[in-house]
Amino acid sequence: MAAAAASSSMAVTAILVPRVHTAARITHCSALPSLLPRVSSASFSSSVKLSPESRRFSQLLTKASEETAVDAGEFFTDLKEKWDKVENKSTVILYGGGAIVAVWLSSIFVGAINSVPLLPKIMELVGLGYTGWFVYRYLLFKSSRKELATDIESLKKKIAETE
Repeated sequence: MAAAAASSSMAVTAILVPRVHTAARITHCSALPSLLPRVSSASFSSSVKLSPESRRFSQLLTKASEETAVDAGEFFTDLKEKWDKVENKSTVILYGGGAIVAVWLSSIFVGAINSVPLLPKIMELVGLGYTGWFVYRYLLFKSSRKELATDIESLKKKIAETE
């Protein structure tokens, strides 16, 4: 009896004590690529290649150049020119403020729906069902894709009032 108790306590101890791995015994079993090393460069132009460990992603090359940099002064001068061309500035300000209030209210509404138990999952199912129907109705067949394209073009013309 004492031997059984001693062996069971050893088994519990063996289970609860964490194993210490050495660096030689650690193997990577992840399907994810390793992280890129940090590159500190003063200029925007840099090239980063992945380590030789991840040969699958060795073709990945990231470049950033000064050509894609946006000049803040040019941006603000363009914005000022466009603002000067607007005839009814009060309407633009009113629409902009209304859009901000609408986004804020919709955020509150979505937060309230998320706090009700089971309702977010039902809304997910409704969204998945609608997505499935949309794919079946408009994207699955070539003729329905053409119909969707013509509907979108007619809507663009209606919005731009060029119809």
